[in-house]
Amino acid sequence: MSDTAADRNRLDEEESPYLRQHADNPVNWQPWDERALDAAAERDVPIFLSVGYSACHWCHVMEEESFEDEGIARTLNEHFVPIKVDREERPDLDSIYQTICQMTSGQGGWPLSVWLTPEGKPFFVGTYFPKEPRRGMPGFGDLLERIRDSWENDREELEGRAEKWTDAVRGELEETPEPADETPGGDTLETAAKAALRGADREHGGWGRGQKFPQTGRVHILLRACEHSGREEYRDVAREAIDAMVDGGLYDHVGGGFHRYCTDRDWTVPHFEKMLYDNAEITRAVLAGYQLFGTERYADVAHETFAFVERELTHPDGGFFSTLDAQSEGEEGKFYVWTPAEVRDAVEDELTADIVCDRFGITEAGNFEGKTVLTAGASVTDLADAYDLPEVDIEDHIDRGKEALFEARSDRVRPGRDEKVLAGWNGLLISAFAEGALVLGDDDLSETGRAALDFCRDQLWDADEKRLSRRYKDGEVKIDGYLEDYAFLGRGALDLYQATGDVDHLAFALDVARAIEEAFWDDEAGTLYFTPEGGEELVARPQELNDQSTPSSAGVAAELLLELDHFLPRSGFADVAEGVLRTHGSAIEGNPLQHASLALAAEGFASGQTELTVAADTLPADWRARIGETYLPGRLLTVRPPTEDGLDDWLDTLGLDEAPPIWADREARDGEPTVYACRNFACSPPTHDIDDALDWFADGGAAGE
Repeated sequence: MSDTAADRNRLDEEESPYLRQHADNPVNWQPWDERALDAAAERDVPIFLSVGYSACHWCHVMEEESFEDEGIARTLNEHFVPIKVDREERPDLDSIYQTICQMTSGQGGWPLSVWLTPEGKPFFVGTYFPKEPRRGMPGFGDLLERIRDSWENDREELEGRAEKWTDAVRGELEETPEPADETPGGDTLETAAKAALRGADREHGGWGRGQKFPQTGRVHILLRACEHSGREEYRDVAREAIDAMVDGGLYDHVGGGFHRYCTDRDWTVPHFEKMLYDNAEITRAVLAGYQLFGTERYADVAHETFAFVERELTHPDGGFFSTLDAQSEGEEGKFYVWTPAEVRDAVEDELTADIVCDRFGITEAGNFEGKTVLTAGASVTDLADAYDLPEVDIEDHIDRGKEALFEARSDRVRPGRDEKVLAGWNGLLISAFAEGALVLGDDDLSETGRAALDFCRDQLWDADEKRLSRRYKDGEVKIDGYLEDYAFLGRGALDLYQATGDVDHLAFALDVARAIEEAFWDDEAGTLYFTPEGGEELVARPQELNDQSTPSSAGVAAELLLELDHFLPRSGFADVAEGVLRTHGSAIEGNPLQHASLALAAEGFASGQTELTVAADTLPADWRARIGETYLPGRLLTVRPPTEDGLDDWLDTLGLDEAPPIWADREARDGEPTVYACRNFACSPPTHDIDDALDWFADGGAAGE
């Protein structure tokens, strides 16, 4: 083998916890870099690309079965260049090769296994492969031998397939249609809501008849559509989905926070990994539900989830870590499940232990491998009847029991933690903390969000170049930011500005928005690409239009640009957002649920932002509480100094020569805090009563004008 070939496992040089998990494999794993790609070209052998992430259960299984096997390692090392990729670090690579997997097999997932030509063009793809043949799946060792033989003896056929597949993935991810004459209309939201209604599981909540995933974009669509149409069925389906997520096994009833998804229709048994983005997006949906329904349980779940993040996913200097593993001591879910005996060992009072077991469905038979995943199966009212106790006493028993379980669980071996700090995922959670600060009236939450934003700005943002990096880990900053990093972090900064009134957060959001336009907007194609202009050249330059486990970065970027256009109306932000919506209008209208974030952006473009401009030294506390408790989709809250003279320092911070329309001529009247409610270039009369302003929206202020 050549001295320049990939002749040793190089993952010990990487900071990604997922890659380092494979550093001791006998497979000579390479990171995705020029050295690995050059080795494939020099040796003229295929690349075996394995994509996964640290909390992925089946990634661990495939490692134990195949990648730790000496014989399989020998085959991979001698006849392939094996490359391992952390999909959380490189979502661009994952998007390209996941797309071809879905196009050719109808499904995808992780681990993703792809065989590539030395040029990176795919010719064989799958997900998990067992070591030995099983249930119609080929054994991984046999598959490697067949692919090796085909490369040596039928290479022309494989290369022809690689060209065909590469053309297909370029067409799917990179090309754009001719823009429509208009952006999607206001009826797109109603179309999306009707589709969500048709597909809803009215028995168990959520969508689908098998595994249940959080579908928070659909929840927001339903809640917003109900505000427009008043159709109560939309609210009902949204509420059923939220209830399923907070009452079932998706939620960690002892320690707070949400798992990734549930493996069954009735939301009982989760896939136990905890992802930062789920705990951001589900919590935002729960907060919206709290505003509309006033359900105190929703507020409790939000508080507990924020406490979980602060306790278990927060860097000492303020950023947020990425994930908690599904496994501990080699067993999935072991940290989270209980038996009645374990409950009684943890809870000293027998009555409390009985109530806890009944509340959370903890039985001898269990619901997961002989133990129980906790679900909020019995209501407080039912338990009060069963035990002939007041509800307040039942709640006290439950609270004391949960505290005892939490304390006992702290002695268990914890799941592993992936301590990457990712810009985009941090942005999602900063938005959630900012919204939580407003909705729950808790300024400590905005402080947590501010610390995370400061961390990202200090570690990942190049203020001179106006460029964002994606990942921080133990002092190492790596990977140019993707559209999701810019869009999600920019939205987080804007949301934190709304929660705190700190204009420095707004200034940063504007800087990020300018960088989005410069690095990701392609005027000729009429779209925002996922990777930056001038970035690494891959077989395709993907777009991210669909909502998946995270919101569509194109949709969030479009919404962010529309909101910031109120502060820089001649900047071109709205033109970019409109261009994206026009280019992809047919796709949005044809399948609005698949494009939930873009559909919400289109609705915002059609209906206009819900502007609340407060002229005051600070937002009055009672006004803040009223705004926080009121569901205002598309809300844009800004506090400006009470006089025009006081704006000068703010304009200097923002680099503006004159006050933007959202602030101009909106001074405090009569020396008192004054609020202006506006939508679609029409405003309510200035008022000193926040209820008057909110009533103006509720009465349809400027709707359709």
